[in-house]
Amino acid sequence: MKAKTIKTILRLTASIIVVAFVLSFLTLLLKPKFMTGITEGAMIAEFYKEEMCHDVVFVGDCELYENISPITLWENYGISSYIRGSAQQLIWQSYYLMEDTLRYETPQVFVFNVLSMKYAEPQKETYNRMTIDGMRWSMSKVNSIKASMTEDEHFIDYVFPILRFHSRWSELTNEDLEYLFTKDKVAHNGYYMRVDTLPVTSIPEARPLADYALSTNCWDYLNKMLSLCRKNNIELVLVKAPSLFPIWYDEWEQQIEAYASKNNLKYYNLLEDSDIIGINWSTDTYDGGLHLNLSGATKNSIYLGKLLQEECGVSDHRGDPYYESIWSSKIDFYYASIEEQKIKYGITDSKDDE
Repeated sequence: MKAKTIKTILRLTASIIVVAFVLSFLTLLLKPKFMTGITEGAMIAEFYKEEMCHDVVFVGDCELYENISPITLWENYGISSYIRGSAQQLIWQSYYLMEDTLRYETPQVFVFNVLSMKYAEPQKETYNRMTIDGMRWSMSKVNSIKASMTEDEHFIDYVFPILRFHSRWSELTNEDLEYLFTKDKVAHNGYYMRVDTLPVTSIPEARPLADYALSTNCWDYLNKMLSLCRKNNIELVLVKAPSLFPIWYDEWEQQIEAYASKNNLKYYNLLEDSDIIGINWSTDTYDGGLHLNLSGATKNSIYLGKLLQEECGVSDHRGDPYYESIWSSKIDFYYASIEEQKIKYGITDSKDDE
């Protein structure tokens, strides 16, 4: 009887291992890879491959990861930075990413882009997934899931992604096999690069809102950000990126300015400063004013970097062998990507990347 019991236990254990292996394999196969097309879905996970030595960490939506270049910050100011950005990143997601970041490093400054203050409630599962799936498991991820789920979502689907993506069988492509176990690097310390140009031809008229008050939920999370930063002796800096739309209403601006003043925070409205920055809306955007291209992001980063260093005291690590060695390979990848994109978009004028 004892021998039979042992054999039964061994068979059961082996079966469990086989089932777990198969489910893990199928999960890897069926989950979206985000290596081509919408590559932004792969950016959150890239942070964990970093050597954690960032003095500035940005959190927020596409207005950050498309408008700020950490390579430019490094080359011009020796600022070591990273953008933990994702598409339509909501303020509670930004907060939990800040919590998550502190599990690995403590920056001098957290920079938060205030556009997401316009969203009082969860929006879309697609965007939730692009932010949350790339996070490592922790209570920060658990809480981010709970705060972000729409009515049609279920927590168990985040724990076992195969429950959500099992129907992708018919959508599988060569990309799913090629990137089954490894992925290419898609961003530059969180920066999504575009070198092409699509000038601004018109700006949508701002439609009046029934209520301009930013939600209590958003203010609560902004207060949590402030408390988290002060608890860890980190400076919280608020920014509004230089994007022409979505519209940033004057009424929202006044509320952010009042909050920053009340709490002694630095707030930089880079949209208002776009003329000082030197943004040319005919040459510095790739999508008609929603986001900046490489030229615009470079200008914006030079301007913001000076503020971060002169007004926030962010360190200059140029000349430090440790930092120089880390950033050397990043710079090589950055400029190689510029050349690849020039070929992709048929750009031959070398001035496009200045």
